[in-house]
Amino acid sequence: MAGRVDAQFWFVRRYIAVDQPKSYVRLDEHGVYRVGNTRVMYESVLYGFLRAESPEYIRQQFPSLTLEEVYGSIAYYLGHREAIDAYLKRQEAVWEHWRREFEKKPDPLLDRLRALKDAKVTEAS
Repeated sequence: MAGRVDAQFWFVRRYIAVDQPKSYVRLDEHGVYRVGNTRVMYESVLYGFLRAESPEYIRQQFPSLTLEEVYGSIAYYLGHREAIDAYLKRQEAVWEHWRREFEKKPDPLLDRLRALKDAKVTEAS
């Protein structure tokens, strides 16, 4: 009888393990989509896909991801296109806001680098 119970328990454990869907995309504590359990921002992978880059190429760009996670991320987008497109628009607005804020503040290092770049362009002409 014990062998039969063990066999049934093994079947149930195996069935549950196979039946559990993997989560390829998650929302972190800041409201940012991430790929799996990594810190890779979902839009980084997604923009590659939208630029027609292959999943293999995208995987090369993010060594912490598996090819499965890249494909899973793409599949998530295809299944939730409206919600993700709305999220991308919100994220673009956030990035634009911070870009404008950054440009308002003078940055001596950035000013110096720009001056050096301009000087090199002038020398080359």
